[in-house]
Amino acid sequence: MSNKELAPGIHWVGAVDWDVRDFHGYSTLQGTTYNAFLIVDEKITLIDTVKKSHLSDMVHQIRQIIDPARIDYLIVNHVEPDHSGALVDIMNLVQPEKLICSPMGKTALLDHYHREDWPYEVVKTGDEVSIGERTLQFLETRMLHWPDSMFTYAKEEKILFSSDAFGQHLATSERFDDEVPLSTIMDQAAKYYANILYLYSPLIRKLLATVAEMNLDIKMIAPDHGVIWRTNMGEIINAYDRWSAGEPSNKALVIYDTMWHSTEKMAKAVAAGLEKEGVPADLLNLKVQHRSDVMTRVLTAGAIVLGSPTLNNGVLPRMAGFLSYLRGLKPQNKVAAAFASYGWSGESLKLLNQALTEMKLDVVDDGLRFKYVPTHDDLGNCVELGRRVGQALKKRLAEQSD
Repeated sequence: MSNKELAPGIHWVGAVDWDVRDFHGYSTLQGTTYNAFLIVDEKITLIDTVKKSHLSDMVHQIRQIIDPARIDYLIVNHVEPDHSGALVDIMNLVQPEKLICSPMGKTALLDHYHREDWPYEVVKTGDEVSIGERTLQFLETRMLHWPDSMFTYAKEEKILFSSDAFGQHLATSERFDDEVPLSTIMDQAAKYYANILYLYSPLIRKLLATVAEMNLDIKMIAPDHGVIWRTNMGEIINAYDRWSAGEPSNKALVIYDTMWHSTEKMAKAVAAGLEKEGVPADLLNLKVQHRSDVMTRVLTAGAIVLGSPTLNNGVLPRMAGFLSYLRGLKPQNKVAAAFASYGWSGESLKLLNQALTEMKLDVVDDGLRFKYVPTHDDLGNCVELGRRVGQALKKRLAEQSD
């Protein structure tokens, strides 16, 4: 088989986007892939399409195998335009007998493309469709991460086509997880989870339980982005189990923005206090760190400490943007604290604490704020704040290990 065949008769026919660097606010410095899959059987079946900009790439892949007009069934696992953007063109080219989707998928397709004349066939969890020698089974995965999302399972080959779950934004000419360094794949999988799926962690835990209850014998996982899992499935499934459980580590993040370096001095002192308690601390300056990279570290950190000066009765704009992003992804099971510098009004500390409280994080105390440039004693108090956060994190980790 070539590196585009998952099994005899099952082909990757997607596209590689080497140039994309921003995915609705998430930095994709290694590009991405839009994976689509063609199953050649009595009823030739296409699973998902690609972003509209990459239509010709997908059609080229299909033409190397069959005439696209021979496709009988088209399955839409997910309606988001990076997977269905080419759908209208493909429907016109192929004119399939059936367009298979979830109940919410049909609603979303109508809302996106306004085509009531398409040959919809709605499937629900547990439904099966025979395509000849193969049987495809379906599992609705609502809100992972859209209401329409579903999985398709090829029973005979034991391949799970998992839509956006288990994916990575990673452009590569290799198709499988054993062809790329595992550390690279897992780093991108963690970033993908942290920035797209983190919010849905409770649903992911239920999904993992549902898959176990269905007793699916899975030999390969084929997501809609990144490489296909055929060797290290245990690694990614265990990682999803950990990430969705919100398991914290003995790691703290000091996330800050600074105007004239006063907040930066405080951040360094807080980090020093954490380290005195045996808690490694990463200093993340929002001026140079992209929010999606910071969010990736938040995923597994046990503590986050936020710092910002006051500007126009609020926090600095980069911190305001990060707080909006962080709130939306709903981090869980973390110790937290805040610190601030100010010139005259000093609202930023209150706003940081308010945000941490609203996210239901375990706020250690009221935090610290100092006017203009912190003194030596002020920085000593910042060290003590770091120590208190470190002590609170160690206590939490000890309780969870009991």
